Amino acid sequence: MEKRRFGRTGHMSTLAIFGAAALWEMPQRDADAVVEQVIAAGVNHIDVAPSYGMAEKLLGPWMPRIRDQFFLGCKTMERTKEGAAAEMRHSLELLDVDGFDLYQIHAVTNMDELDQATGPGGALEAMIQARDEGLTRFIGITGHGFDCPAIFLEALDRFDFDSVLFPINFVQYANPEFRRNSEALLRVCRERDVGTMIIKAVCRSPWGEREKVYNTWYQPFDDVENIQKSVNFALSQDVTGICTVGDKYILPMMLEACDNFTPLDHEEQEALIESASAYEPLFA
Repeated sequence: MEKRRFGRTGHMSTLAIFGAAALWEMPQRDADAVVEQVIAAGVNHIDVAPSYGMAEKLLGPWMPRIRDQFFLGCKTMERTKEGAAAEMRHSLELLDVDGFDLYQIHAVTNMDELDQATGPGGALEAMIQARDEGLTRFIGITGHGFDCPAIFLEALDRFDFDSVLFPINFVQYANPEFRRNSEALLRVCRERDVGTMIIKAVCRSPWGEREKVYNTWYQPFDDVENIQKSVNFALSQDVTGICTVGDKYILPMMLEACDNFTPLDHEEQEALIESASAYEPLFA
């Protein structure tokens, strides 16, 4: 699988970054099968969080054996210094590791949360202290909503984050404001050598009133052709890689799509964006 440099971290991350939300809640033997699949695909970067169900506990038995094979990123939704420090210690214990490569302020969706996390006594202070103590090498920020790209532009003015994680898909890119802010954020990340991870690359719409048949926060594309198109689109942007989908049934198709990634030229990307009217953006 192709690799790209993850910003100033210098790590050559695979295009597919294992989103450990796919483990969520399952027997250990099923989790083992998922991890084995990820290893077989050649993936070398893991993204996990306490909010991903049982993921940390299920991944824990593997980490002593595979730690040196993976760039390991974790997150916290705590916004205070004390809360973030405590959650980080718990994650280290569950994952049975001595430290992270990347620790991230997770799911920042509005300016109030950014203010709290980056202000006095906020989570960022705990991360800086953890970096000084060798518990993490790098510090990042993640988010999920419509305003995420604009919020991260402000965040990068406040602190020199090493990475950002936010959504990009061709359906969402049909919104001019979201696309404009996303492209502006990617330009700044390129200028400052900030690693960029993309989520929700295979999103086709919100679930709405439909029955949730996959372990995802959105209705994903679930056929090979559209997953490949979606992955090709996301990876044709100036990004490091995409976090794989949080569903074990869609995961194999997404891993295969990353392995078969073919860049889209400008006209092909614009054609996909034009087709977005057949779907519904996750964020309005």
